[in-house]
Amino acid sequence: MILDEYFRGIIDWHFSPESGCPFWLDWASRNFDPREEVKTFADLSKFPHFQDEWLRDLQPEVWVPAAFRGQPFNIFETGGTTGMPKQRIGWHDYKFDYEEFSGKLDEDHFPRGEAWLMVGPTGPRRLRLAIEHLANFRGSSCYFIDLDPRWVKKLIAAKQFDQARAYMDHVVDQAVTILKHRKVAGLFTTPKLLEALAEKVNLYQAGVRGVFCGGTTMAPQAVRFIIEEVLEGNIGFYPTYGNTLMGLAASAPLRPEDHYSITYFAPQPRAVLRVVDPLQTTETVGYGEWGRVELTTLTKEFFMPRFLERDEAIRREPRAPYTWDGVAEVRPLGSMEKLIVEGVY
Repeated sequence: MILDEYFRGIIDWHFSPESGCPFWLDWASRNFDPREEVKTFADLSKFPHFQDEWLRDLQPEVWVPAAFRGQPFNIFETGGTTGMPKQRIGWHDYKFDYEEFSGKLDEDHFPRGEAWLMVGPTGPRRLRLAIEHLANFRGSSCYFIDLDPRWVKKLIAAKQFDQARAYMDHVVDQAVTILKHRKVAGLFTTPKLLEALAEKVNLYQAGVRGVFCGGTTMAPQAVRFIIEEVLEGNIGFYPTYGNTLMGLAASAPLRPEDHYSITYFAPQPRAVLRVVDPLQTTETVGYGEWGRVELTTLTKEFFMPRFLERDEAIRREPRAPYTWDGVAEVRPLGSMEKLIVEGVY
């Protein structure tokens, strides 16, 4: 299998003293040498779950593969409302991820050479460089409107809803100004900001032809509302599921029989998603069943086995052109049992 061969190569890379990073070489010295015991991707279960505390508590240098030593790295943050956020370092992974994704964009919706606008979190996040690289890769430039999702979450958690709304309005107003004064064909933003933006400007008349939308929760009824009411059926809609640790999983084009239920497919073999039983995480759930999302990242820059995301999803069958499982209707873990603060997402 292609995945097995690729996986073996990544194991050899990260656990060889000539190319591996200090963290995994030390881990192997205290546990076992995966180069000897890991033969196929099924052997991934021999690894424990990757702990996010490792990305919070350890200095970034422990993750530098020997082959990258001496090369300055990007530092990308993910998650966190208070305290120390998780950090992933990298060099070129984000470029590879988004160049691959570029091939999934229709030329009519994201015409090459025409400008983009990103309305979303920039700052220390990988997303800022990734979106600009995607635009540049397609011969385009990109305008940016920044927002701080951590601040919005704090406001909502403190029930300062008026302040959260004022901040959201501030962000949207800046985006409206750009759309009124600059020619923009491609738009990246979150579902909530997209809806708020469409309340203030007709996106199609403003020149937008494609929307690349990221965010955790997009239930079928929300997807239908965005396509039919917000975009009025005139603008291409490309929802994705991604984060700093994975890259991004593209959605399969919607069919009538999907009933607006979005299925995402990881950028395998560079990242693998499984939907596992929350109580028995070595086991996947059945197709059509809900479970917890488990992420494994497999690049020469970063190896992260069996990380349990704070998300749940429905496991879906492979679907052309993908030959591996998909994850559908992704939402925060336990969102049906408790209140989840998502802020601007």
